[in-house]
Amino acid sequence: MKLTKHAARLILFLMVMLAIAGCSSAAPTADYTTAEFEEALNAGEELEGKTVSFTVDAIEPASAFGYNLQTGEHLNFVSSKNPGVEVGDELIAKVDEVQSMLGSFIITYEIVE
Repeated sequence: MKLTKHAARLILFLMVMLAIAGCSSAAPTADYTTAEFEEALNAGEELEGKTVSFTVDAIEPASAFGYNLQTGEHLNFVSSKNPGVEVGDELIAKVDEVQSMLGSFIITYEIVE
């Protein structure tokens, strides 16, 4: 009888711990804000693989670079696919590649979920 009570308590404890662990997935955080990211790019830093949080200020679906999400002073997050976002959406993007062109930064990226 005593063993059964301990076993039941142990099982209950394990179930509670699993439930807590399943609910504790934290939201992703970014390495840079928009302003910090643009400042780092202007300073010549290599930012491939880093993450940046930004608000979509404008969308150009048929730009010369593809589907273009514009933010900051000169940041253009480009993709060949429609990312399914709207103006005003807040995103976190992982930077694949950055190119400087005509005073703007052309950034290929992946959205972080």
